[in-house]
Amino acid sequence: MNQPTPPAFDDEDNNTSANPHFDSLLAARISRRNFMGGAVGTGAMAVFGSLSLPAMAAADHKAGVSKLGFKAIGKSLADKVVVADGYTYTIIYALGDPLNASTPAYKNDGTDTDYENRAGDHHDGMEWFGLSGDGKPSWTATERGLLGMNHEATTDSKLSSFFLHADGGKMSLPRPASEVDKELAIHGVSVVEVRKARGSKWAYVPASPFNFRLTTQTELEIAGPARGDAQLVTKYSPDALRARGTLNNCGTGRTPWGTLLTGEENWNGYFARAKGDDAARGNDKSVFALKRYGRAEGSASRHGWESAGNEDKYVRWSNNKTGTSADGSDDYRNEMNTFGYVVEIDPYDRTKKAKKRTALGRFAHESAAFGKVAAGQPLTVYMGDDARNEYIYKFVSNANWNPADANAADRLAVGAKYLDDGKLFVARFNADGTGEWLELNTSNPALAGYSAYRFANQADICINTRIAGDAAGATKMDRPEWCAVHPVTGEVYYTLTNNNNRSVNPSGTSQLAPDSANPRAYTDVKDTATLQSGNPNGHILRIRDDGNNRLSWDVYLFGAEAGAPRSINLSGLTPDQDFSSPDGIAFSQATGICWIQTDDSAYTDVSNCMLLAATPGKVGDGEKKTLSYKKADGSTLSVDTFVGAQATDKTLKRFLVGPVDCEITGLCETPDGKALFINIQHPGETTSPANIADPAKYTSQWPANAGYGPGKRPRSATIVITKKDGGRIGS
Repeated sequence: MNQPTPPAFDDEDNNTSANPHFDSLLAARISRRNFMGGAVGTGAMAVFGSLSLPAMAAADHKAGVSKLGFKAIGKSLADKVVVADGYTYTIIYALGDPLNASTPAYKNDGTDTDYENRAGDHHDGMEWFGLSGDGKPSWTATERGLLGMNHEATTDSKLSSFFLHADGGKMSLPRPASEVDKELAIHGVSVVEVRKARGSKWAYVPASPFNFRLTTQTELEIAGPARGDAQLVTKYSPDALRARGTLNNCGTGRTPWGTLLTGEENWNGYFARAKGDDAARGNDKSVFALKRYGRAEGSASRHGWESAGNEDKYVRWSNNKTGTSADGSDDYRNEMNTFGYVVEIDPYDRTKKAKKRTALGRFAHESAAFGKVAAGQPLTVYMGDDARNEYIYKFVSNANWNPADANAADRLAVGAKYLDDGKLFVARFNADGTGEWLELNTSNPALAGYSAYRFANQADICINTRIAGDAAGATKMDRPEWCAVHPVTGEVYYTLTNNNNRSVNPSGTSQLAPDSANPRAYTDVKDTATLQSGNPNGHILRIRDDGNNRLSWDVYLFGAEAGAPRSINLSGLTPDQDFSSPDGIAFSQATGICWIQTDDSAYTDVSNCMLLAATPGKVGDGEKKTLSYKKADGSTLSVDTFVGAQATDKTLKRFLVGPVDCEITGLCETPDGKALFINIQHPGETTSPANIADPAKYTSQWPANAGYGPGKRPRSATIVITKKDGGRIGS
């Protein structure tokens, strides 16, 4: 996900395809600080006209959604969690917390080890799985359950995960094996039991038999079309049936049969690739694929794990052809191809080996959201590729849903039925508010005739899905992050976090002109000095999947500062609801509220990241707007976009603001809507490693400053929010 000061791999752009785009528009170079003072920044300011658009549905746009029954809170720069009046929160599970009785309590001083049996770092996507009083899976349990949680990454600077190590760690190569072993273990997934105890207090259960971890070293199975494919052959698994580890897990999903889906996101940055490897591979098609996925020869890894020694667990992070075999069974030239999938985990059974569901494609996965489920109909899974200029996808099962599968004993067998066999699509958005789902298979003439890369079969498409999207002519988007499906309308909401590669006068292969679905390109000023160009505040796209591979769309909300010009603040946000860089998004099944989470760097001089509550409408409830700009050559260009109904104080409110440097992410709830779990990721991440010995110089000391745990080093943590009167959250 986007971070306040993201490492290069985390805000990547590896899409140099020449897919068609709309005409360039001139960036509105507006200094928000100067604008608020009554002056316009350098360059021309965009103007827009509006044209009423007929409503596409007459139904109440708030059908099935509770009213927002709380007073909006203001923005905050405090190093604490601030929540709306009438609510309270409890910290229940943080980095390093032990998951069994034999693991020592966390010291939080950099001397802790045994992270395979502790909570990992950077708590992210999260789902609730209920437990009955006697410990059986339950769809209705509200006071006991399991949290299936991603541990995306780790707070680092240059190389080392400095808060994990006593002296901040070594910032040069080679890395010490003792440090790398910790970092290998804090990535992945945890499943942890939580309970509501007497006195209505929630806590995690440290010695629960349900608790377990998946790390970068855990063995998983490869499932779906890519199982056994030559591109997944490694020294670890010469038959390409197994993979080792899951990595950079970001968004999640919960299946209709009660398993956890976790998306592997920015995994490519963990691999090094030496100069000369193109020639060693004979400049074959794998070279093209590696470059498309961000690993040109000479690429350095994020943490230098490959430098820690000659053991297999370190060597595998060097993605080079070093062996003499023709198939890669004597080295790790194909290791990176084993990452980038949606992984299915049975949270109720730690003995079941997790599955990499390759039919859902390989890219920087965020969440996996199921469309509305109906007996006798296929299941649809919506997904996004979180990188600049990447695509929006969906998967449709070949099997039709059988409600009996909701309570099947072998949950992963049900997963194979619905997730290993189906059709994969990528989205193209048109300027008139319509679009198409383009199927990615070898029968698609665009893929069959793509000269840059010849697809051998469906496995090849599932392994190199980004290239297939290029070939199909998909629309490049502003970093598709999480997606969520409205429980009543079935419409799909995609957060498009930001994109600094939108430009009115694009140059090179990475910059793009704005288009209708990604219509803004402007310059904002942060801290009165830092220029932020492109689409720094992001937006939320809304899709109606019309069937027959057709769709209609509009932009539900545009992130913006309340005081920005209406050419930027297209949704009319006020100080009680303005936001930047939407990231996590989820709908409450109890209240229908849409929860929006931010992971922002553009607006953090004004507020820490936040959680907002919304009662969204439907595609077409707003109007068409035309943005007009002047290009560098003096000509005027216009672009039409479709904007949802303007936000009001009844439809969008700020509910929570987190501590300094954090991201608000990972949201789930109990079925009654009375307990809301969210994650506070990487507080204090802009702390300098040079200040590791001086807690006074940490940018954050949360959650220690809120009374949780020893030491003062900041920790990612899970909180649970409850209403003081015992009611449902937000309503």
